[in-house]
Amino acid sequence: MNEMINADNLAQVLLIIASSYLIGSFPTAYFVGKAKDVNIFEVGSGNMGGTNVARAVGKGWALFTGVVDVLKGVFAVWLARDLLLPAQIGVATSVAATSVVAGHNWSLFATLLTASIKEGKLKLIVRGGKGAATAFGAMLMIQPLQILVAAAIAIAIVVRTRYVSLGVLIGFGVANLWLILLVSAEYQKPILLLYAIALTVMIPLRHKANVERLLAGTERRLGEPAA
Repeated sequence: MNEMINADNLAQVLLIIASSYLIGSFPTAYFVGKAKDVNIFEVGSGNMGGTNVARAVGKGWALFTGVVDVLKGVFAVWLARDLLLPAQIGVATSVAATSVVAGHNWSLFATLLTASIKEGKLKLIVRGGKGAATAFGAMLMIQPLQILVAAAIAIAIVVRTRYVSLGVLIGFGVANLWLILLVSAEYQKPILLLYAIALTVMIPLRHKANVERLLAGTERRLGEPAA
């Protein structure tokens, strides 16, 4: 079947967007922090991710957070392409992968759980992470070999520099370029360019402050405690 979003599959696509977004919205780091009496949004970088958990709570909990966030990406893509729209795997994969990362980055649950009422007015601050672990999980379902190579490059950069953000940005740059080349060579479905374009926007956007700190020489290194 033609791998496009159209009137015939619109209902399934909308269901994939909603379900994947909600899966991505599960705030793993927030719950881990709460279990340790830490508000993850008020320590360190204030980010809902494994690196901040490592600084604030410990490496073991950071590993747990990272694994769960990776599995969010894996589960969302599996659910979409194996159950919700198996007849159009490309559409299902691309839409689910994009939506699950968006859910992690702009989490409905984290936003609602941290809402407060001041002077009779509801105060909502959009909360979320930076999408790296969840995007990695989704990419595992798309191009497992390529994302593992990109992850190895990212890890090598982190080990050498102790800058997690730098490793993430370069690693996903490699993985994204690889995906684009595979689509160009017709080894991947063209609609997966949607995910590649989305990552090109979402990952750098959520790492904007990190890039500024890297350029200024003020970025925290891995292992430095949270303030």
